[in-house]
Amino acid sequence: MIDLKELCFKTNDIARKVGIFIKEQQSKIKSDAIEVKGIHDFVTYVDKTAEEKIVAELKLILSDAGFIAEEGTETHRAERYNWIIDPLDGTTNYIHGLSPFAVSIALQEYNEIVLGVIYEISHDECFYSWKGAPEAYLNGKTISVSKANSIDSSLIATGFPYSNYDQLKTFMASLEYFIINSHGVRRPGSAATDLAYVACGRFEAFYEYSLQAWDVAAGSFLVSQAGGKVCDFKGDKNFIFGREIIASNTMVHDEFKNVVIQHMIK
Repeated sequence: MIDLKELCFKTNDIARKVGIFIKEQQSKIKSDAIEVKGIHDFVTYVDKTAEEKIVAELKLILSDAGFIAEEGTETHRAERYNWIIDPLDGTTNYIHGLSPFAVSIALQEYNEIVLGVIYEISHDECFYSWKGAPEAYLNGKTISVSKANSIDSSLIATGFPYSNYDQLKTFMASLEYFIINSHGVRRPGSAATDLAYVACGRFEAFYEYSLQAWDVAAGSFLVSQAGGKVCDFKGDKNFIFGREIIASNTMVHDEFKNVVIQHMIK
């Protein structure tokens, strides 16, 4: 029987350790060290090396687990346990000297996320929880989603599409609605951090499409553990691998979900 609490704290240590490496390398990044994976999609030696470090450390604490990792430095998948890793979420911010950028690590048991860690490096904030924990945490303190009860009292987070523009018109219509009808809309540039901020009540809600599992696995778990709700654009549970997500506090969730569905499902 795995002790998920102990495993979570070991994962925290790994995220922080690798985060130090990522931060130290930021001033050393040169333009010729930046690779283009796709349209507006960048990767550096830091992403790849950070992932290699995370994978190596995780193998030491759970040797029979597989990996779903953004940079593909480890591709073995296991039947029961799989780590879902984004070694550096917010690479575009990182290479431009901006924040936030984060390490995101989740553990999936069969089809269920059972552990989530997000370390936002620039502010030294580690968000984490595990299955069976009574809540979610930030640097050792309990966090929870906000108590706002309507969109007009909410601050909304989102991410702009950078390669898949198929839903751009409907997305812009949803953005217009939230700009007019909420406290405002923010686009920090790191989906993992956006979700962590929903979990701790800084944002009331977040939505985005064209995401990957490593962008949302840890953060969606943290939102749920902190008392929030998560779904896809149809209101269902296919948000880890379904490439779209809605996450919000409990009280505004239905209103927020309905607006996103109204605009994004055509």
